[in-house]
Amino acid sequence: MVGSRRPTPIVVGVGDIKNRSLKVEDAVEPMQLMLEAITRAIQDTQLPWSAAKELQSKIDHVGVVNTWTWVYPDLPGLISEKLGVKPKYQVLSHHGGDSPAKLFDEAARRISLGESQVAIVTGGEAMASLGACAAAGKYPPPGWTKPDESGKGVSVSNVSRFGENLGTLHSVGLPIHVYPLYENAFRAHRGQSIQENNQESAELYSEFAKVAEKNPLAWNYGQPAATKEVIGTVSKKNRMICFPYPLLLNAFNNVNLAGACILTSTEYARELGIPQDRWIYPLGGAGTSDSSNFWERPNYYSSPAISRSLDQGLKSSGLTKEQIDIYDFYSCFPIMPKLACQHLGLPMTKQSKPITLLGGLTSFGGAGNNYSMHALIEMVRELRQGKARNGLVLANGGVVTYQYVVCLSKKPRGSPYPDRNSLPDHLEELVPTVDEKAQGDAIIETYTVEFNRDGSPARGHIVGRLRGNGHRFLANEGDENTLVQLASGVKEQVGRSGFVRVEDDGRNLFVFNNGGKL
Repeated sequence: MVGSRRPTPIVVGVGDIKNRSLKVEDAVEPMQLMLEAITRAIQDTQLPWSAAKELQSKIDHVGVVNTWTWVYPDLPGLISEKLGVKPKYQVLSHHGGDSPAKLFDEAARRISLGESQVAIVTGGEAMASLGACAAAGKYPPPGWTKPDESGKGVSVSNVSRFGENLGTLHSVGLPIHVYPLYENAFRAHRGQSIQENNQESAELYSEFAKVAEKNPLAWNYGQPAATKEVIGTVSKKNRMICFPYPLLLNAFNNVNLAGACILTSTEYARELGIPQDRWIYPLGGAGTSDSSNFWERPNYYSSPAISRSLDQGLKSSGLTKEQIDIYDFYSCFPIMPKLACQHLGLPMTKQSKPITLLGGLTSFGGAGNNYSMHALIEMVRELRQGKARNGLVLANGGVVTYQYVVCLSKKPRGSPYPDRNSLPDHLEELVPTVDEKAQGDAIIETYTVEFNRDGSPARGHIVGRLRGNGHRFLANEGDENTLVQLASGVKEQVGRSGFVRVEDDGRNLFVFNNGGKL
């Protein structure tokens, strides 16, 4: 570095790959998909072969988004070995969809501080191939790296993976449960009817589906976009999962996708001869999280972590929301982009500015923890093409838990890249006292109902408040009539009165007053 001048980080290459085949013989493990994406990102720099090899040899930072698909003994180390490099920094993220943005911000910061010369961030999944191999009795898939026997995979359908806690006692805590808890509370908070809310979600996701329809990397590419009528109507092919979300309002995770970004400094890019039309500037980033226990949140109609990350992400980038031309909001369920839109004052549907560049985790495909890597890649391409000047990616992980925002631009910022994420890892918010065992008159704060495959209601999940002291509790339905009422979809259940008691197995059970009559 000359004097006090710090390097300016830039993205110089992006690459992504989709393996659409579900044949066992075509099953490619996540690491190989990532290596292919990295190769494409190096080619994307448009350097001649000799200069591209030099760029690869200078990789000194390898950040890898943890993969759901496979438990590797040392994924960053394996990738580095395959690339023939020995980086100073090897980072494997936690399991969370905020990881791509967080790793991206950290890589840009390292380059700005002069700690790294060439950084790669990558991630990938092969859940579709893994499922196909398991169904064919070919497990482990032929030729895949031997898994780390000491590690555990990620199950998205087994609540017991969270260990024993208040949520698992009541069989609640998976994404399919918690995002609906937020949607129902958000609807009631806004005074929407159940029908209005369903129409809004269906319209939002039909708009997303149209974006995915034009994206060759989308898992559903080549298929007509689902209409709002199809998305919003419960049917055999679109069964209710957890109220109010039928299948087409849930993330679809069985994909084979990988992506990679290459970052370096403007100085080294000039030295190598990377064309300036390849350069896109990271401006800044910020992220934080709400409580990992969803029952310890301030409310269920907002997310302090989303709001703070958006605000600080913009501030750290030296931008206002008016200066953002394109967004990509993480969209595993409709509530995520809705919460972001609500905070930024954007309309929920028919936006004048794009709020997804990919099409969301239903239509594009929920690439495990790595969805927002593809959003960053697409944003780089959009900015290069001059379709926008500034863009913002909001990445989300957990159950409305971990948030991270990064901003990118066609133009450099006027000051050095921020030397830290200025938000704390976790926000300390005032939350209601939670009673593990609750007894007495109560009201519903929010709720959802889990459905069987045949369309019948299976279990009710209630977050309630005791009338006497305002304490919060978790509960399941206490009788069949209460379950039927919760699942009816006719009348708003948030705010309704009832009674909660403790069952012999330690669970809290909630029933409506007056026999649950509407």
